[in-house]
Amino acid sequence: MKAMKKELGRIIAALLILIAAMLLPWERVMAFSPENAGNAELIAYLIAYLIVGAPVVREAVGNIGHGQIFDENFLMTLATVGAFFVGEYPEAVGVMLFYQVGELFQSYAVNRSRTSIAELMDIRPDSANKRMEDGSIRTVKPQEIAVGDVIVVRPGEKVPLDGSVIKGNCNIDTSALTGESIPQSIAPGDSVISGSIVLDGMVEVRAEKLFRESTVSKILELVENASDKKAKTENFITRFARVYTPTVVALAVILAIVPPLLFQGEWSDWIYRALSFLVVSCPCALVISVPLSFFGGIGAASSRGILIKGSNYLETLADCRTIVFDKTGTLTEGKFSVVDVQMAKGIFMQPKQMLKMAAYAEYYSTHPISQSLKEALRQQDRDAFDRMESAVKNITVEEIAGRGIHAKINQDDVYVGNEKLMQQIGISAEPLNVVGTTVHVALQGQYLGYILIRDRVKPDSKEAIALLKERAVGHLVMLTGDQEEIAKKIAEEIGISEYHARLLPADKVSYVEQMLAKPEVYGKLAFVGDGINDAPVLARADLGIAMGALGSDAAIEAADIVLMDDNPKGIAKAIDIAHKTIGIVKQNIVFAIAVKIIVLVLAALGWAPMWLAIFADVGVAVLAILNALRALQV
Repeated sequence: MKAMKKELGRIIAALLILIAAMLLPWERVMAFSPENAGNAELIAYLIAYLIVGAPVVREAVGNIGHGQIFDENFLMTLATVGAFFVGEYPEAVGVMLFYQVGELFQSYAVNRSRTSIAELMDIRPDSANKRMEDGSIRTVKPQEIAVGDVIVVRPGEKVPLDGSVIKGNCNIDTSALTGESIPQSIAPGDSVISGSIVLDGMVEVRAEKLFRESTVSKILELVENASDKKAKTENFITRFARVYTPTVVALAVILAIVPPLLFQGEWSDWIYRALSFLVVSCPCALVISVPLSFFGGIGAASSRGILIKGSNYLETLADCRTIVFDKTGTLTEGKFSVVDVQMAKGIFMQPKQMLKMAAYAEYYSTHPISQSLKEALRQQDRDAFDRMESAVKNITVEEIAGRGIHAKINQDDVYVGNEKLMQQIGISAEPLNVVGTTVHVALQGQYLGYILIRDRVKPDSKEAIALLKERAVGHLVMLTGDQEEIAKKIAEEIGISEYHARLLPADKVSYVEQMLAKPEVYGKLAFVGDGINDAPVLARADLGIAMGALGSDAAIEAADIVLMDDNPKGIAKAIDIAHKTIGIVKQNIVFAIAVKIIVLVLAALGWAPMWLAIFADVGVAVLAILNALRALQV
C-alpha cells in the first residue's frame, strides 16, 4: 500500500509539471533569453518524464543486463524516448504518465485479488497457548509446540495444531476449511483440526502433529504452490509472448525504415507510427490477466473447501466428461450403521429395548458391527448408552468364533449373532431377503428379531449425481469391492446406471485403464475416492479427486483436487468454478488479441496516435484484469 501511495504521488507531480509545461508561454517566460525557450521547455518535459518514467527506464536497462530485452518496460522506454527525438515532448510524457496510471490500476487489481484470497484462507494461527507442567499457560509460536503438548484454546481463537480434545466442550467453526457454515460440537475424545475457530467455551487439546505437518500448514502450502502447476493455456500464453514480442519489434523497425527508404516517406511520420506500433504491441493484458484468472478460480474454490493443486487441474476439470466413483467412503459414509430394527411376530418388546440388549452384549467387542450397535444406541437412547459402562460390569460374555456373542444379562441368556448362532441354540431364523448384514437376537431361547446393518448412503449423494447429470457429465460409473446386490441397491438409490462390483484395487485400475484407452468415448476422466485406499487409481486417472480428506495426509498427497467437507456435491461446485474460470480466461484472450490486432493495424496506417496505442495496451490490460477478478466471485 505504501508503494502504491508513493507511485500515486509521482504521477500527480509529473501531471502537474506536464500541464505547466504545456500551458506556459515559454518565450515570455524566457524573455531574458528567447533563444533558450525551446531548451527550457524540453527540460520541463524531461523533468516530468523522469519523475514518472525513471522506474520504467531503470527496469528496462536492468532487464537488458539480465538478457530480458523484449518486455513491456523496454517497449515503453523505446517508444517514449523515440517520441522525444521526433519532437513529440507532450506525447512522450503523456504516454508514460498514462502507462503508469494503468500500472497503478493493475497493482490495485492484483493486490485486491491477493487480499481477497488471503482473507478467504485466513486460517493460519498466530500463536498457541501451551499448558506448562506447573499448570500455568504460556503463549508461544505454533512451531514451538511438540507432539503430546497440551494447548488451551479460548473462545474466538484458532486451533493451532491437529489434536484431540482432552477437556472441555464447545462448538467450532470450520467454514474456512470446509466451506460449511454450520458449527460442529466437540467433546473430550473428539479429534479437532488446526484452523478451526472455537466459538464458545474453552477446550484443552493434546497436539498429535507438529505445526508443519498439520492440516492448516498443508492447506496453505497447497494454495501457495498452486501457481507452480500451470494450465496449458498459461503455458501457451508464455510461449506466445516469447515469440510475439520480438516479432512486433522487428515489424516496428521495418515500419520505421522501409517506407522512407523505398517510398520517399517522411522519416518522422513513419518513426512515429513505428513507436505507436511498439506501444500497442505489449502483451501484458494476456501475460497478467490469464494467470490471475486461474489464481482467482483456485482462491474461490479454496473458500468453499475445495483445494485445487494447480491451474492445470482446473482446466482438466472443465473438460471432464467421465467421473468414476469409488463407493465406500465416497458415495456412502464408509462405516457400518444400523438402518433397521425388526421385531419378530408375537414379540411385544420395544425395538429400542432389543437394541440396548444387543449393544450391552457386544460392549467389549471392537468389531465394526459391535461399534455400530453401540453408536445406534447412543443416538436412539442416550440414557441407556450413558449407563452402559456401569451396567456391563455384572455381565459375563462368551464369544462364539464366527457366529456371535453369548452374554448373561440379569441371569438371562442373550444371544447376538448370525443365522448359524441361532441354529446352534435351536432357533430357526429364516433367511432374509435384505441387503446388508443381519444381526439376530435371542433371549432365553426365544427369537426376538434382527438388526440390519450396512454402509449408509451419504445424504447428499443422490443430489450430487443429479447435479453432475445437469452439468452434462456423460459417464458416471461406480466401482466397489462389495457384493453385487449391495452395489446394485446403492447404484439404484443414488441414480447411477453403470456399476461394477466385487473388485480388488487392481481391478479398479484395470477398469479405469480401459476407459482411458477410449478418449473418443469417455473424454477426460476423473476418479473420486477416499484418497487412501484408492491411491493407485487416483494417480492413474486424468484427475484424482479425494473425498472426506479433512486432516488426511494421504488424501492431500494422492489427489489433484481435495474436497474437504466430505460432500460429493462439491464436485459439481468445483466444475462450476472451473467452467467460469476457463470462460473468463477465454474472454480475456479473445478480447486482448482482437483489440491488439485492430490497433496495431491502425498504428501501422498512421490512424492511431500514441494515446490510442497506450489505451490499447494499458486500458485493455486493466479491463482484462478486472474481468479476471470475477473468478473470485464464483
